[in-house]
Amino acid sequence: MDQRRVLVVDDDPTIAESVAVRLRAEGHDVQLAADGPAAVTAFRNVRPDLVVLDVMLPGRDGFELLQVIRSSCSAGVVMLTARDGVSDRVQGLRSGADDYVLKPFAMAELMARILAVLRRVRPGGGTIAIGDLVLNDDVTEVSRGEQQIELTETERRILRYLAGQRDRVVSKTQILTAVWGYDGFDENLVEVHVSSLRRKLETGGVRLLHTVRGRGYLLGLRS
Repeated sequence: MDQRRVLVVDDDPTIAESVAVRLRAEGHDVQLAADGPAAVTAFRNVRPDLVVLDVMLPGRDGFELLQVIRSSCSAGVVMLTARDGVSDRVQGLRSGADDYVLKPFAMAELMARILAVLRRVRPGGGTIAIGDLVLNDDVTEVSRGEQQIELTETERRILRYLAGQRDRVVSKTQILTAVWGYDGFDENLVEVHVSSLRRKLETGGVRLLHTVRGRGYLLGLRS
């Protein structure tokens, strides 16, 4: 994997340094921030490919910072939270986080999730058309008719996978494994991102991303 710029935002220096050491060992350029204001400054200076973002921060919490990030770019975001409530996790996902990890966590699990988000699709030169939906091979350009559709990195990976399986039903487990790169099943993680992707795709026309009850999802034209 090529070197990527990673910003780790956590007010616990032990956690921040431990994550930084592991990421640097993988060859990545890592910067640290310990509170909300410092995180905003570092984000604007570093322009990271991925942010590891704690929810509970002094000065400005992680949900607020996530809005700052999503207002300007589609960098990957892995949120860290000590709060085990489903509503908190869903809030982060709906706000644009790519994944979340509960504290306390095993470093191996956190690294697996970070590296999964950092995996980018390879550039290509072709295009895929599904009805009036057109996307290039690396899903950096997506449009319906004359309307361009802006997607987060995770939404692009989901759409690329679904496009490769067009007109076939794929399960949530298949999406989780293909997009996030691990086998642990979390229904909220898949459902929230697919729901967000569907809303964006439907702004330009009829439904193309369908839920097949009890089986999963299908991307394609259906009568």
